[in-house]
Amino acid sequence: MDTPLRSAVVVNPVKVADLDELRRTITEALATAGWPAPMWLETTVDDPGAGQAAQAVRDGAEVVFACGGDGTVMACVTALAGTEVALAVLPAGTGNLLAANLGLSNDLATGLEVVLQGGRRRIDVGCVGDQSFAVMAGMGFDAHMLDATNDTAKKHIGWLAYVAGAVKHLRDRPMRLTITLDDRPALRRRPRTVIVGNVGRLQGGMRLLQDAQPDDGLLDVAILSPRNLRHWAALGWGVLRRKQSVARMETYTATTVRILSNRSQPRQLDGDLIEPGRELLVTVRPQALVLCVPQPETDPDLAHDADAVSRDAEELRRATTA
Repeated sequence: MDTPLRSAVVVNPVKVADLDELRRTITEALATAGWPAPMWLETTVDDPGAGQAAQAVRDGAEVVFACGGDGTVMACVTALAGTEVALAVLPAGTGNLLAANLGLSNDLATGLEVVLQGGRRRIDVGCVGDQSFAVMAGMGFDAHMLDATNDTAKKHIGWLAYVAGAVKHLRDRPMRLTITLDDRPALRRRPRTVIVGNVGRLQGGMRLLQDAQPDDGLLDVAILSPRNLRHWAALGWGVLRRKQSVARMETYTATTVRILSNRSQPRQLDGDLIEPGRELLVTVRPQALVLCVPQPETDPDLAHDADAVSRDAEELRRATTA
């Protein structure tokens, strides 16, 4: 990129082993490319990144680096959606679903080089209330799993820790839901979970939503209704084999998804828990977020090479648990 851009780093200091080294590496890389020193904004317990990213926009940043876990990235997505300020993801947590879904490297030097090369892609974002997400929202089992996953385990074994959290809730009772997709007749279901995705991959590189694309202006919906362990096994096997039709799973697309339960349910956005509630109302903002991505000639198989994405997810796990 010929013109140096003003930038800001929104960093979760809890997720970074050596904050001074990170700051030095980023500042030196940008200086070598002729960019000015970035603004440095640390997240807090009260503000996981949205306020910092919004401040960066007000102060004239043209690129915001999000350095943290899924919560940090989601907070920055919320602040940057609808602006022309580009988001650059520098993963530092245990999930980093957006990076895994779009083939973004977990290597710091590579991530910086991607930004400096100037590759950009507009992607959709989902909205729940005043929060935006780039990956998935969910109600039910997936949120239960996140709540039951130990932070210490995530730190030491990465995404595999979610398996232990999942096992604790495999036998929970199903929900009783009414699901409305756009203006179509309502669906009445008793599923274990409903996931609304902008992209298709879960932790560990498993692709749940086969046809989800981050820039098609649509939300992809998966309704999972296993009743017992045998059903769970069949469902998991079907997802792993990437079958178009998976037992105990219905899939749809819509621009507005309203999920209403007869009782309060756990809910999550991009791998972070939000307040439980009886309703999850999700809308889409087409191509609202500018994301820094590799130039097409640098990685022509970016959007299609599933093996590469899985390797990225595995490397991410190793890097964050080292």
